[in-house]
Amino acid sequence: MGTEHRNHVLIVEDDDNIRRFISINLTTNGFVVSEAAFADEALQSFTTNRPDVVVLDIMLPDANGFEVCRKIRERDPAVIIVFLTARGQDLDKIKGLELGGDDYIVKPFNPLELVARINAILRRTEIALKPPKSVLQAGPIRMDLNSNKVFKNDVYIELTPKEFQMIRAFLEHPDTALSRNELMNLVWGEDYIGDPKTVDVHVRKLREKIEDNCSKPHWIETVWGLGYRFRKDD
Repeated sequence: MGTEHRNHVLIVEDDDNIRRFISINLTTNGFVVSEAAFADEALQSFTTNRPDVVVLDIMLPDANGFEVCRKIRERDPAVIIVFLTARGQDLDKIKGLELGGDDYIVKPFNPLELVARINAILRRTEIALKPPKSVLQAGPIRMDLNSNKVFKNDVYIELTPKEFQMIRAFLEHPDTALSRNELMNLVWGEDYIGDPKTVDVHVRKLREKIEDNCSKPHWIETVWGLGYRFRKDD
């Protein structure tokens, strides 16, 4: 008999009590858990064990968690990264999301909420990465749902899981004005409680990858006072 896959979470947190608290709750809820208290230790563990999810503090003794996130993203664009930190300012949240974070939770936190958010991201990622066999296309952007790859003019574009889900939402609703709340529901799910600025951050990152000039976007149009629209054709 084969063994059932259990999602592996790497916890990067220098406070021993918080780290163990998170570890116990995740283990109780069926996750395989690795722990790291330092940035170097975290990067080494990530390289060795390749977790599905990284729960990452920003304030680490030997490095900034934002830098750890950047290095992890360079190694694996698809891994899920959840920031868990005492730094709750909007600028920190935006920076974390811009660097590739999939979610941002501020301490103090409810451990059940952390588990729920991780499970929600995993569910939506699994659905997005295992779609029916088909192709979505608008303008020069083509999404091959067999290989889970996105191309612009047949050139492969590397996307994070959330970017993949957002471009899919756009391609499934071309020439349609989508509000920020609608995009949050389509990408993060209706149960997600978050800041609509999250949508703006991911749209900005997508524009950097698919627009010829992201300062004058052609394909992802801003619908002032509402949200965004993906142009189907020139």
